[in-house]
Amino acid sequence: MDRQTEIKLIQEIIGLAEQKSTFLDETIAHSPISRYSSPERFEREQAMIFRRKPVVAAHSSELVGKNSFIARDFIGLPLLLTRNEAGDVNAFLNVCRHRGAKVERSVTGCKRVFTCPYHGWSWTNQGDLRGVTQEAQGFPDLARAERGLRRLPCAEAHGFIWIIANPDAADIPNIDQWLGGLADDFNWLELDKHKIMALETKTIKANWKVLFEGGLEAYHFRIAHKDTIAPYFPDNLLTYRQFETHMRAVLPRISMPELHKIPQENWAIRQDANLLYTLVPNVQMLVQQDHVMLFHYEPLSFNETRVRMATLAHRDEPQTEEKQAYWDKNQRITVTALMEDFVLGEEVQAGFASKGNPSHLFGRFEGALNRFNLVVEELIAT
Repeated sequence: MDRQTEIKLIQEIIGLAEQKSTFLDETIAHSPISRYSSPERFEREQAMIFRRKPVVAAHSSELVGKNSFIARDFIGLPLLLTRNEAGDVNAFLNVCRHRGAKVERSVTGCKRVFTCPYHGWSWTNQGDLRGVTQEAQGFPDLARAERGLRRLPCAEAHGFIWIIANPDAADIPNIDQWLGGLADDFNWLELDKHKIMALETKTIKANWKVLFEGGLEAYHFRIAHKDTIAPYFPDNLLTYRQFETHMRAVLPRISMPELHKIPQENWAIRQDANLLYTLVPNVQMLVQQDHVMLFHYEPLSFNETRVRMATLAHRDEPQTEEKQAYWDKNQRITVTALMEDFVLGEEVQAGFASKGNPSHLFGRFEGALNRFNLVVEELIAT
């Protein structure tokens, strides 16, 4: 984010506060509940979005050092992420090319070679077939080059490991282009220099889009978060801008409307607002004063989503017990507020079965929810 953009975003908030106005779209919108409650719709989203577009599989700080690896199931695929001697990241299906067993059972570690626990075939951390037990007798004409681990298109950018979750995909798009202009913001934030300080995982009984929507409006703050974070934010004040598929929202703290009283050269958006970045389809990041909250979504079914919630901070932060306690405290504060949204999300999801509403109604100050859903509609149609 350049300085001119930062000033304009702050001025926009100050202007709305002076007018005693919210950030308004032109019209209200309707969102059919079938978007959230249909198994068939969920399968289309999986096929057309989660298996065709770049998704974040892990944070770079989870794969630290040469020859490190992560093995995890993710959006229905057994993944094996590796970092080779040169420091490059690779992504493979964690599936033996002989009889299909899981090649690596450990969740994380450091290995140059992976050996299948079934018959002992082995592969390098670059996916090349290295060894076949009793090869000469049992597989005399084996085409080794055709039996490497199945590779997934993969890229590392802005502190994240991105994949196309489809071994038949040819390549992954340039991530900076995929971000639609947000790369400048992420360079400004130095996201590639952040690491995970605290992490927890929850499985929420709600559609992934219901959970995304909870962060895209401030209309609910004074009610849903009255006992936690509401006192720190103006009532129903949030601005947003789309960056092609993705979105940046500004959620001002109560101090931001007062910045007109001090010189512009002293303005700093992170000091007086949170920035929420929505990266379709599976990441939201809440940028706060000295850290970033990462929300990493993994849809499990039309009505269930796994969410990894992590505190990210600059890797040069002191590694002390006192500092770790600080990160843990911030993690608890954010997760507590987020769980208030998630409980509501589960109630919303449960209510779909009653067919009490054919659609949800988005007010003019909930325009970001409509824009988000229109992006999803466009992605599953192309």
